[in-house]
Amino acid sequence: METANFQHTTVLLDEAVDALLAQANEEQGAPGRHWVDGTFGRGGHSRLILSRMAASDTLTVFDKDPEAIAVAQALGDARVQIRHQGFAHLSDLDEASVDGLLLDLGVSSPQIDDASRGFSFQMDGPLDMRMDSTRGQTVAQWLEFAEMGEIAEVIREYGEERFAGGIAKAIVARREERGPILGTAELAALVAGAVKSREAGKNPATRTFQALRIFINAELQELEQALEASLKVLRPGGRLAVISFHSLEDRIVKRFIERHSKQVYDRKNPMAADKPLPLRAEARIKPSQAEVAANPRARSAIMRVAVRTEVPWSSV
Repeated sequence: METANFQHTTVLLDEAVDALLAQANEEQGAPGRHWVDGTFGRGGHSRLILSRMAASDTLTVFDKDPEAIAVAQALGDARVQIRHQGFAHLSDLDEASVDGLLLDLGVSSPQIDDASRGFSFQMDGPLDMRMDSTRGQTVAQWLEFAEMGEIAEVIREYGEERFAGGIAKAIVARREERGPILGTAELAALVAGAVKSREAGKNPATRTFQALRIFINAELQELEQALEASLKVLRPGGRLAVISFHSLEDRIVKRFIERHSKQVYDRKNPMAADKPLPLRAEARIKPSQAEVAANPRARSAIMRVAVRTEVPWSSV
């Protein structure tokens, strides 16, 4: 399969790999470690992991995008195990088999920059937005039949868009007048006409396109499934690093780590012993000013890092 030569600059490259491999650096010589890159993308993080892991280690990479899978196959490294699946399938891995798990969330630059994928409101292309272009419903197909209330709910919930009702009304009116909306440029223009005030420096279609992409790919549901699976697959001392790019993702990651790493005071039983917790929160890391200056798409990134404790999976 041929892939277009769209460039991608990996966000928090060194910071993420340093966080993932920190325990391995302390325990040099331990054989047969297992690392997981749950979002291979164009392989920036994976390549650095491969350059630093031992010959006896393995790296499992997940990705929905067939173009990303083609890049992974081209690595030609026998230590790499490739799964053409979303990271919700992390639970398929063996219990306590993973030394480090990295999730780099959201959409990659090559997906945005390729107009044929339908992620961008700045270039005209088919209104698709599927991470896996080989299966599932496109945004155009969903918008053709979705009810106005459902469209508004998706845009409001996943885009945090206060004009969601007006946007949904404009979409349905356009659909009833002239049939389905098939292109990104037309949808972007429709949204711009329905948004009554604009955030400085932000395209009025930004929130709506984000919402439709998250919805059509079930991104937040998959994130929640993957985080829960991490408790099963990480070995004691195994490390979890998650890079998010907007508040909806980061809120889920933050709450998950807090829920499994912070003691909850029981007012009814103040003398109760502390409950063993499966995670230890370790770090919250943002890109440096230099990285943001070189790659503006990094400006909203936040990485949260946690470590799996000795608590057995069966007791979580």
